[in-house]
Amino acid sequence: MKRYADFIAEDRLLAEQWQKVKEIKELGFEPFGKKYDKQFMIGDILKNEPAAEGEEPKEFKTAGRIMGYRVQGKAGFAHIEDQTGRIQFYARKDAFEDEKNWQLVRKCGVGDIVGITGTLFITRTGEKTLRVKEFTLLSKNVKALPEKFHGLTDVETRYRKRHIDLIMNKEVKETFIKRSQVVNEFRNVLAGKGFLEVETPMMHPIVGGAAAKPFITHHNALDMTLYLRIAPELYLKKLIVGGFDRVFEINRCFRNEGISTRHNPEFTTMELYMAYANYEVMMDITEELIQKSAMRVAGKLEFDYNGKTINLGKFNRVHMVDMIKEVTGVDFWKEMTFEEAKSVAKEHHVPVAPHMTSIGHIINEFFEEKCEERIVQPTFIYGHPVEISPLAKKSPEDPRFTERFELFIDAREYANAFSELNDPADQRSRFEAQIEEAELGNDEATPEIDDSFVEALEAGLPPTGGLGIGIDRLVMLLTGSPTIKDVILFPTLKKKD
Repeated sequence: MKRYADFIAEDRLLAEQWQKVKEIKELGFEPFGKKYDKQFMIGDILKNEPAAEGEEPKEFKTAGRIMGYRVQGKAGFAHIEDQTGRIQFYARKDAFEDEKNWQLVRKCGVGDIVGITGTLFITRTGEKTLRVKEFTLLSKNVKALPEKFHGLTDVETRYRKRHIDLIMNKEVKETFIKRSQVVNEFRNVLAGKGFLEVETPMMHPIVGGAAAKPFITHHNALDMTLYLRIAPELYLKKLIVGGFDRVFEINRCFRNEGISTRHNPEFTTMELYMAYANYEVMMDITEELIQKSAMRVAGKLEFDYNGKTINLGKFNRVHMVDMIKEVTGVDFWKEMTFEEAKSVAKEHHVPVAPHMTSIGHIINEFFEEKCEERIVQPTFIYGHPVEISPLAKKSPEDPRFTERFELFIDAREYANAFSELNDPADQRSRFEAQIEEAELGNDEATPEIDDSFVEALEAGLPPTGGLGIGIDRLVMLLTGSPTIKDVILFPTLKKKD
């Protein structure tokens, strides 16, 4: 195994930095310091003004990473930054009683983490600056950062070395600050509506809650197969059965599927369930959550995304069958046989897989093939066929369809919601139909019945509305990020050779 000393010997810049570490120790300072009483965030210091003439200047004690350094002779300027901002500091040799402290200043450089105490003044160029009275090295950087004018630009390296990406690219840090703001806004809105935040299991004994491929693991002590959750839905609905009227969870889900600009194997969702509500109430809540998040992070409801202007101030509501008719001319409101539907699909070059055994499957395939890509502005597509919605209540107006919607913006799904199915007999028959689909080759169908969930429904689930929103995609939209990797701190990547 290669020793760290070998890496140092092979890297000239690394060796030079470790030589500085040695010299700093010889001066009597610890290069990798201890606890520091940081009293001010840099952003808070910048809100202040220098003391007026005749006033006692206020001292500010802060800390951050050096991002620019110009020290020559007996004085120098530098910039330090933390997550709230960047400020310049000015150091002079004669400000230190001990010559060694000035030598320490000279041996520091870009990338080092330092603590400084100083007073605020404004330079001739109009920049707020801290005049240093005390200087402390907290952690020596020994690995050269990318060149400051170009930053870290290689896309794959940015994702693999997110810590460097965050140091060098300010807009990346801003993206993740906005992501946190979106999540916080969700929590604020839902708390204001009386929702209780909960946590449900990440490992499930059976596959369920959504149509997707699971990750499979094994619990040795119990000698049982477990599945990383596809969705928390069934557990959350059990909480509604148990007497909680309004619950939500913001957490990770896992799907063992492809990686793309829109998909990561682990992703973050918000799911909520509200007793005595339905899918129309969920539409209203969805609009409110997205609009308030947009105002929180950007202060506006219009965004340029993928070359299009998206207006979050207006959400359309369109039945799936109506949109299919508008786009293709095919009217699935009319009664037709399965063979007739297959013939229509063939005419319009819509594929019909072996597991598609009903008109409902064909309707959904029509929508995905012909309509989805045409949606630009926020649109609730509702009225999904029963066959593709095993957890949704049937529409009382037409039992071929369900009280379900998906929210699409710029051809991407952002939310999925139902009036929840609460008839245990109907639910069991839907699970049975899913098993039949799985046997016919639909690898996203649920392959077994969740008896514990059916039993929970037998205890009585009140009329309930349920909603799931993808946090990652929403943050992509609100920050103008072209790929999901830009909004996940540490995205899943292929192992390097």
